[in-house]
Amino acid sequence: MELQKKKSTPLWRNKKMIPIILQILFVIIIGSLLWILVHNTRIGLDRIGIRFGFDFLDLRAGFNINESLIEYSTSDPYARALLVGLLSTLRVSFFGIILSTIIGVLVGIAKMSSNWLLSKVASIYIEVFRNTPLLLQIFILNFAVFLSLPTIQEAIGVGPFYLSNRGAVIPWFNTHDLTWMWSLLLLVYVIGSFLVFKWLMKKEIEEGRDTHPFSAAFGVFVLLNIVTFFVFGQGPVNMLVPKFTGDTIVGGLALTTPFLSILLALTFFTSTYIAEIVRGGIQAVPKGQTEATQALGFRPANAMRLVIFPQAVRIIIPPMTSQYLNLIKNSSLALAVGYQEIVGVGNTVMNQSGRTLEVILVIIGVYLFFNLTISLIMNYFNKKFQLIER
Repeated sequence: MELQKKKSTPLWRNKKMIPIILQILFVIIIGSLLWILVHNTRIGLDRIGIRFGFDFLDLRAGFNINESLIEYSTSDPYARALLVGLLSTLRVSFFGIILSTIIGVLVGIAKMSSNWLLSKVASIYIEVFRNTPLLLQIFILNFAVFLSLPTIQEAIGVGPFYLSNRGAVIPWFNTHDLTWMWSLLLLVYVIGSFLVFKWLMKKEIEEGRDTHPFSAAFGVFVLLNIVTFFVFGQGPVNMLVPKFTGDTIVGGLALTTPFLSILLALTFFTSTYIAEIVRGGIQAVPKGQTEATQALGFRPANAMRLVIFPQAVRIIIPPMTSQYLNLIKNSSLALAVGYQEIVGVGNTVMNQSGRTLEVILVIIGVYLFFNLTISLIMNYFNKKFQLIER
């Protein structure tokens, strides 16, 4: 009796091939749409006599920029002007992410505190700054707060810090010949202190007694730095302390009113969302974990630091990434108060050069680079904190 040959499954019913075919069709459709868009754009530019290209970046900019992290003059090309705007965006985004994370975590934990006053203050902070438009907060900080401060001649001094309607002046530092050696040693000391912290944490878990790992690791770090200071005879940097001369303030780092307005507004606004993310992450940890720490005699602060918060981080990181990306994109609102970041500088370049499409592509590229970099970093941390299943 002959074996009947198996009939082959038709291609349109093959469960393995259908997803591949659909993906190929999707790529073809998207590629076709992009080609049509680029083709129509080129035809439109040719009709109005505009040549596409980035050669204009070498032309003289000819306009001033109020704040710059690098040397810049009106004789520099457009490329350097856009670089100044890029660094200004990076500056406000970097410090905004750090400050909003610190404040957001503290406010989120405070909202869950058993202390009635602390919990209510945290709730009011969240409701006020989360439910008002970010642009309005920028305007209030810039025009109602900072610009209403005394003039530079009557600056408010709090120790080495000075406030006026021009902004703030704070102590800063500059490098010297041994700074590179200090930097290398500080990296070694941080790694060493972290190893001490991990070792004491392991002992605390194994022996069930408080070994004060953070205090001990911090003490080791400070002691090593003190010894190094006496060996070198100077610190890693030289401090520049502001001095009030009666008419102006010399020395230190000047933070202008527009920069402070956008930085603080971004920090307050974003920290409220981070606070709610932190609160939700902590509440998502099973209640049995808290009860277990109480049964083992953990103090509330140690239970939060050692047991609850490390588990909540796995839930907190993904939505917090979105808030970081929003903060970077919201920094474009700095244009409203005259802080010249990449969008502000880009607008000036567009108006002078007439190369609108090219400048828009540069701005898109900058934001894509920043956001993709943040996403990669946060995804790395997300994988590190994930539970490894057997």
